[in-house]
Amino acid sequence: MSNDAPVTFLTQDAYDRLKAELDQLSTVGREEIAKRIEAAREEGDLKENGGYHAAKDEQGRQEARIHSLKQLLASASVGDAPDSGGVVQPGTVVRAKVAGRELRFLLANRELAGDSELDVYSEASPLGAAILGLREGDTSSYETPNGREIPVEIIAVETYDGR
Repeated sequence: MSNDAPVTFLTQDAYDRLKAELDQLSTVGREEIAKRIEAAREEGDLKENGGYHAAKDEQGRQEARIHSLKQLLASASVGDAPDSGGVVQPGTVVRAKVAGRELRFLLANRELAGDSELDVYSEASPLGAAILGLREGDTSSYETPNGREIPVEIIAVETYDGR
């Protein structure tokens, strides 16, 4: 992993949930996939063996998830959600008027939100980058990929409570 990897804020609960997923995928998950691949191999011709190809595809997705989780957990800053203090920062819930429409979302890695109903925007996204460090009442804008300028007004910034 490079030294300039982004640091991701995670609550202890989110870290524990992701660590448990990583442990399960790295052990039981790998064993199950290996058994499915071996069973499919025993069926004969691999060129036309749908079960074999499906298991290999799933293995690839699982290994990618393992890699992603390892990177995320290695670069995570774990602790309580930051006290917002009215400032937009990773791990805060933001209420903002975006292009005239009021939105409420969590500014964080989507993994932090877990089962939350909140929409999640990364601080690296165009919207996230435009509002990072702003205070309630501040305005900014960001450019969409098609070059359109989108106005943003921060209405409120709350401490994330895990919901």
